Amino acid sequence: MADRLEEYRRKRDAARTPEPVPAERPRRARDGGRARFVIQQHHARSLHWDLRLERDGVLVSWAVPRGLPRDPGRNHLAVHTEDHPMEYLDFSGEIPAGEYGGGRMLIHDQGTYRCEKWQDREVVVELRGTRTTGRYVLFATGGRDGRDWMVRRTDPPPPGWTAMPDLVAPMRPTPAGRLPTDQAAWGYELRWDGVRAVAYVSGGRLRLLSDSGAEITGEYPWLRSMAEALAPTEVVLDGVLVRIDRAGQVRPARGGRSSTDAQYLLVDLLWLEGVSSLELPYPQRRELLDSLALAGPHWQTPPWFPGAGAETMRAARDQGLPGVVAKRLDSGYEPGRRSRAWRSVDAG
Repeated sequence: MADRLEEYRRKRDAARTPEPVPAERPRRARDGGRARFVIQQHHARSLHWDLRLERDGVLVSWAVPRGLPRDPGRNHLAVHTEDHPMEYLDFSGEIPAGEYGGGRMLIHDQGTYRCEKWQDREVVVELRGTRTTGRYVLFATGGRDGRDWMVRRTDPPPPGWTAMPDLVAPMRPTPAGRLPTDQAAWGYELRWDGVRAVAYVSGGRLRLLSDSGAEITGEYPWLRSMAEALAPTEVVLDGVLVRIDRAGQVRPARGGRSSTDAQYLLVDLLWLEGVSSLELPYPQRRELLDSLALAGPHWQTPPWFPGAGAETMRAARDQGLPGVVAKRLDSGYEPGRRSRAWRSVDAG
């Protein structure tokens, strides 16, 4: 029997990598009805996920750049890689820089699977893990010596699940001359002079659209690390791109590679993990946003202040900001509308 791990060993130096490098050939084993699988999140040269299925004494492996698709019928690239040893089911750690696959490896999910079909160019499995369940088909597409495959989820989504929207136009406030008289019924945010942008995060990748729906991802490369930090969370976020100079003055971030003083200020959450939040009241959306604890070198979640309009306005004046945005506590998110449920009040 050919040594299924020959390529695996050839690519690794057992003296330098913490990965398991068994000396013996794998023993052919009967997988039975419930073989094991692992999905690892691999922060290598580029973030990706590795799907490994137990088969004949080894782990048959695919690198999936965007992770397994959650939308039924959506295809993701899956690159067929070398077989891995069974010890890799439990491997996590830091592969040294310069070694093959150098970077941090985390276990994203583990479980068992039921095999429906296993052929040279097509594999159909039902995964049952802690975080991943569903029926998936992997199929070869040709190219690169048969390494290029695709993976698709084929079973229905869970009840209440919705696909990530392609476009959510930002909701806009109505200008107002003064704060609402019934201040307790409103929440308040500092108003930022910046570029409004909606972030769509999936599979550790970012798609950034302006308030007009224009694609601007390439203009803000310094924000891509936010998507990697969020992985594997899928979410749609509303925010403002600003630059904050050494004197604390805030101005719009107009794009460019420089990131020294750039920030993406997150003010709302529109969709999370298959569930739209557009109809939720403002405090619940903010609670979901705050639960993500989004804070990084170039992104943060500024606080909001329920019922504290006068205090928020004083803070805006003290910081030299243009004013505040008042949002009714019972208001949903109205895409593309200028609504009186949100009011923009100048600091004066």
